[in-house]
Amino acid sequence: MTFTVTVRDHMMVAHSFSGETFGPAQRLHGATFVVDASFRAGELDTDGVVIDIGLASEALAEITGSLTYRNLDDEPEFAGMNTTTERMCQVIADRLAERAADGRLGSAGARLSSIEVTLHESHIAWASYERSL
Repeated sequence: MTFTVTVRDHMMVAHSFSGETFGPAQRLHGATFVVDASFRAGELDTDGVVIDIGLASEALAEITGSLTYRNLDDEPEFAGMNTTTERMCQVIADRLAERAADGRLGSAGARLSSIEVTLHESHIAWASYERSL
């Protein structure tokens, strides 16, 4: 049995990709993503919740805010990396996992079993990454 709470935000980035696989996306282009972060736990806390939705929303907004309105090609942390939708799911999930580990998601961080991040590129295409905690 698993309980899930999901919060949503969005981000707007510019980036380009390396490799023939990406065709015209090798050129600089923009992307607007709807970002869903799902927090999973096998049991609820004594208040009957998986995670404080306010803390989860704040953490996600902090992360998306640090990425939005940026050309990811210019960010040193992404040097040499194709910032694909899949890879950006992983980056955001890893940053949320860091916050869970260091207590910034409240006491729920210790009870979470996994975090899944989904980036919606459009109404017909999206990618997800789930990591265990």
